[in-house]
Amino acid sequence: MADGPIRRDGADLLVDVRLTPRGGSDRLDGVKALSDGRSVVAARVRAVPEDGKANAAVAALLAAAAGLPKSAAAVVSGSTARLKTIRLAAAGPDAEARLRAACGLPC
Repeated sequence: MADGPIRRDGADLLVDVRLTPRGGSDRLDGVKALSDGRSVVAARVRAVPEDGKANAAVAALLAAAAGLPKSAAAVVSGSTARLKTIRLAAAGPDAEARLRAACGLPC
């Protein structure tokens, strides 16, 4: 899936996410297609979208799914939008495989 939501950028992974804050639970809901044809990882978090709480929660959720520390994840675009790009720093092949499996993507 060349145009998939998870892509490599050197040693890092970039993940395109559609976030639902105040979603009742912290979880990944698989991959969804947007109306323009792009695919994103659908995620929901309990945190509210105030003071960066939802951004921190989704970054931590993706880091945990990849088996990385929270400090390895950061929102690099879309900090005030539902569509975000998260960078997972120093994510090796094992981390990518874990994240793909958590999102229901082939490894």
